[in-house]
Amino acid sequence: MKIKKISAFVLSGMMLFSATNCGKKENKKEIRVYTSFFGARGNEISSDNEIQQLIAEKTGAMCKETWLKEQEDMSVVFSDMMISNKYPDFLVPDSENCRKLINADVFIPIDNYWDNYPNIKNFYSESQWNRIRSDDGHIYFIPLFSSCYGHDTSTNHNDEAFWIQVRVLEWAGYPKIKTLDQYFDLIEDYLEANPTSEDGTPYIGYEILANESYFFSLDNPPMFLDGYPNDGSCIVDTETLEAKDYNLSPTAEKWFKKLNEEYNKGIIDPECFVLTSDQYYEKLATGNVLGMVDQNWNFNNSVCDLPPECTYIPLSVTADESIQGQYHSITAFNDSTGLGITKSCNDIEGALQFLNDLLSPEILTLRFWGIKDVDYNVNEDGVFYQTEEQAKHWRDKEYAKNHICLYNYFPYYFGMSQDNINAYCPSCQRDEFYKNRSDDVKRCFDAYGVKTYVELLNEATDNSPWYPMWSYSPVENSESDKVLKQINELKHQYLPKIVMSENFDNSWKDYVDAYGKINSQVYFDDLTKEVHRRKALTEQS
Repeated sequence: MKIKKISAFVLSGMMLFSATNCGKKENKKEIRVYTSFFGARGNEISSDNEIQQLIAEKTGAMCKETWLKEQEDMSVVFSDMMISNKYPDFLVPDSENCRKLINADVFIPIDNYWDNYPNIKNFYSESQWNRIRSDDGHIYFIPLFSSCYGHDTSTNHNDEAFWIQVRVLEWAGYPKIKTLDQYFDLIEDYLEANPTSEDGTPYIGYEILANESYFFSLDNPPMFLDGYPNDGSCIVDTETLEAKDYNLSPTAEKWFKKLNEEYNKGIIDPECFVLTSDQYYEKLATGNVLGMVDQNWNFNNSVCDLPPECTYIPLSVTADESIQGQYHSITAFNDSTGLGITKSCNDIEGALQFLNDLLSPEILTLRFWGIKDVDYNVNEDGVFYQTEEQAKHWRDKEYAKNHICLYNYFPYYFGMSQDNINAYCPSCQRDEFYKNRSDDVKRCFDAYGVKTYVELLNEATDNSPWYPMWSYSPVENSESDKVLKQINELKHQYLPKIVMSENFDNSWKDYVDAYGKINSQVYFDDLTKEVHRRKALTEQS
């Protein structure tokens, strides 16, 4: 397929210049150029990326995106910015640094301006905006990955699940796996019949990522096993609206006892608790890890080049068959951080106009579908589709670098396109998604009677007003914050030892006794107050 080159005609009508240092105007169209930094790993695009230039021609603006580098420490990066008091125009910090930046008056109050930018103001409901108002009543950032237009169209499950390679399911005849015991029985049976890969490398039955950076794969499965959605820090009683502690629940004990059994059987990687995140990703990238609990967003980049038979399939595993899992949820409203415009930006209104334009239907289609008749076609009913060659190009890394511009750390909608016909992107168009799966995955889908990964899990219901509680952090140095730190330190100290222990009962008792010395209820009372606050905000709007 010939790719239409748009660079020449776009560049012929533009002159790039800094939004903060405009210079003398000429008769050519001027393009405002903004800077940004995102506290996340990301893929750089080329300086002459075709769709970025087309968006610039249509909006009069573009942004140079900068991402956190592999070896950079996020806290050091933001600390250095605050010391120098110099910032890019747009900034996306992690939740901890977001609060610090707001307290230091680094972000401008967006709500002082947004009446002139309706796409921004209407991006969330009033109750959602109210959740992130600071004590002074202002809005300082736009939450990302949290707005669903129309209805949920997810085909991939980007969140947490029990994952298993598709070849394991095929080998076993695509059994129904619903419980923790069934999941590990499947892995044990496969390993007994297939202890090594074709090159003689032993398979790892189950891997765990549990270090200072990521610990959720070890400590929060009891929440899912009991059928609760991912509130992360607690489970919420929907009747009493009480935030409850699941760390010592009967299901938590069952979970860690099972891990202990599997570790002592040799099913779990004996190196798991000394792995850095990069070493964990490297192990997954070999294709020799059969299963794990993880968030898809965390591991997906490390396994995208594996052969199709190594594709990871999400399973809704619970403590027993009577429990309905709630692994898949509609887009969560993350009120802990987002995109802010900094005080270093000398063109605040232009920056807001750029954000407003990025949320227009035409630009959203350019960002996530590309160029009509180049990246996708439209049938007589207005339904978007890709040819096999178009889909192949869209997934190609080099093509993406030079052609595709998602601006994916700027605001956008999940769910439906605003034409109310199509999903917001090709991978969420159900039939398009299915036809582009490998034969291995299609056989799996056909066996279970589905066309997407999400359909293997639960049907998502409307989120509770307080969801997700993982987005809440106690006030720094408050009693609640101190208790949370004690809980986390204790779990990091004890839980790996419990899994590796030769005497589970004694190790579990030691953990329970140590946990009991922490006044944990202080933290969960604080969470309960936040549940009530969020619910009240919803009822007021």
